[in-house]
Amino acid sequence: MALGNGSFVTEFILVGLADQPDLQLPLFFLFLVMYMVTVLGNLGLVTLIGLNLHLHTPMYFFLFNLSFIDFCYSSVFTPKMLMNFVSEKNIVSYMGCMTQLFFFCFFAISECYVLTSMAYDRYVAICNPLLYKIAMSPKVCCSLMLGSYLMAFSGAMAHTGCMLRLTFCDANTINHYLCDILPVLQLSCTCTYINELVVFIVVGINVLVPSLTIFISYGCILSNILHISSKGGRSKTFSTCSSHIIAVFLFFGSCAFTYLKPSSVGSMDEGKISSVFYTHVVPMMNPFIYSLRNKDVKLALRKILRSRKL
Repeated sequence: MALGNGSFVTEFILVGLADQPDLQLPLFFLFLVMYMVTVLGNLGLVTLIGLNLHLHTPMYFFLFNLSFIDFCYSSVFTPKMLMNFVSEKNIVSYMGCMTQLFFFCFFAISECYVLTSMAYDRYVAICNPLLYKIAMSPKVCCSLMLGSYLMAFSGAMAHTGCMLRLTFCDANTINHYLCDILPVLQLSCTCTYINELVVFIVVGINVLVPSLTIFISYGCILSNILHISSKGGRSKTFSTCSSHIIAVFLFFGSCAFTYLKPSSVGSMDEGKISSVFYTHVVPMMNPFIYSLRNKDVKLALRKILRSRKL
């Protein structure tokens, strides 16, 4: 029975991360633990920032949004992935796959621009501290977040809209653990040239533009740090930025490796392995990167824990 868009496929089968039976149970427990840590870490950070008035600053406003995005982002595909480890076939409906693709793209692109906003925030705080309250006013912060979500929505709509125009005839086995763009494109029985062009343009814009902005911001920050005469001052300033640099490197590096290369280079299995970094490792690590290296967050956590004991 054909769908409204001319597709003959009504459901897809997700192959998963590995097809070796001996690895299914260990991988299930590994990714279950990773998901639980991701959920607890990000929701914990969201709650901590929301409850503590001292953390109601631009930097933590962006961190609040980043943690919320990471929680939603990992929840889009991880529950379905975990099912794949314990079931014979992990089946997802056609519309379910397109919905997962949309939200996967939406939250991934959102993260790109939130990380960019955080870099801009650090640039203003270190290079133009006297203008910080004006340059990072609540209105500006909200505008940056709104812009991030609008860019994410437009990018997700572009990818999903182009995918909906394709026809899927017989092949319905996706060599991945989620409905990602490139693995689904491989199943189409119609020309995917426009889709590949859209992937290259949209991903290029949403990876290269934020990356370049972050690179310029931290170039200016580094130059400013080198002009600080006090060694302790340099160390303290660099410490506030190092966490963000680590998060940016992990997320943008793995995304660029997966998408910004010709489709003939590397196998889909390599793409699955690299995608684990930006789909599971980064959302899990972000709460630790930003909390364990952050005195304000640790202090706020101690205050809440002390108040609970009392």
